[in-house]
Parts: sequence; C-alpha cells; structure tokens
Amino acid sequence: MIKVGIVGGTGYTGAELLRLLSVHPGVELSMITSRSEAGKPVSELFSGLRGKLNLNFSLPDNEQLSSCDLVFFATPNGIAMESVPELLSAGVRVIDLAADFRLSDTSLWKQWYGIEHACPDVLKEAVYGLPEMNRADIAEARLVANPGCYPTATQLGLLPLVREGVISGNIIVDAKSGVSGAGRGANVGTLLCEASESFKAYGVPGHRHLPEI
Repeated sequence: MIKVGIVGGTGYTGAELLRLLSVHPGVELSMITSRSEAGKPVSELFSGLRGKLNLNFSLPDNEQLSSCDLVFFATPNGIAMESVPELLSAGVRVIDLAADFRLSDTSLWKQWYGIEHACPDVLKEAVYGLPEMNRADIAEARLVANPGCYPTATQLGLLPLVREGVISGNIIVDAKSGVSGAGRGANVGTLLCEASESFKAYGVPGHRHLPEI
C-alpha cells in the first residue's frame, strides 16, 4: 500500500482527488490537510465519503507529511514550492496539482505568477506530468508537475497531428472552460445567475497558461 497525503483537501481539485483515492486498492490515505477545516471529519464536508474514509482534516505539517510515500498538493499557486524541498529530502515523492513546477524558467514564472520561485534548484528536476508525453519519466520522477487545463487540452488535441506532420506552422487554439476551474471561492462572475446560459472571454491580454503551452 502507498501511504498518501493530500495538502489542501477542500477545494474542487482536492475533493475529486479524495473521491478517486478513497477507493483505490493500492492507496492508504494517511493525512488530509485544511487550515479552515482542521479537526473536522473529512466525511462531514464530503458526505459521499461516509463509510469510505475515517480521517479528520489536519493542519499542514511537513514532519507528519514526511511519513507518507507520496504527497499531493491541491493548493493555490505558490504554496507547494515552500514545502517540496523538505519533503523530497525526506524521501517523499510529490505531485503538485498547481502551477509551481510547470515552468522551468524562473523568470517566466515570476512574469506570469507575480512572485519569485522559492526553489529554482528543485524546479530543474520536475517532470511535466502529461503521460502521453512523458510516461516513462513520470514513473521514475520524485517530483511531478501536473499540467494546466488549457495546456492539457491543447497538447492532447494537437500532439498526434504535429508528430505525424499533418499540421505545421502557426496554430490557433480556441479553448473554453467551465467556471469550476475558478475554484470554490465566492466570486460574482461564477455565480449561477451570472454564468448560466452565458459565455465570456477572460485573460484576453495573456493567460498564464500561454507560456506552458
């Protein structure tokens, strides 16, 4: 059994990860963190996990996370990179579901995410986690950077065509996403009455997934 910890278990990404791992026969969920829900049973927040998971949310703690074989970060951008070096030193493998390790160029990271990268030395060994591109490297990696949504859709759609020489030159990607990608935080633009039967452009001057694509 692989002992797994999840940092940030209350957002949409964390909730979906919990749903999948709670019934995985090779996984033992040993720690699920949430600063806002610490001490509460996970199944109290996610009723679908009743009878499947008997754990409470806890505060993030690198020492406790170091007892895991694998730790997922389902946190906002800029959080994982503060803890990952310590976890890697303890022999823990890490999968970051945010953007902390997607870009290998630290100047690009700062340009698009607005902060200095906390561990550029570790950044160099991160493997881009799209299996259709890097399956063999992912299997051996200590640190996997989960791809963004638009880059995933773009690459899965275009890579086979580019590799076979079917298309070349300039390519235009016309991509759409649902509002769940904005997370669980309350925002007027993602309220049902605002978003239902509606459609709008955002990030027009430049979306932060652009350098990743």
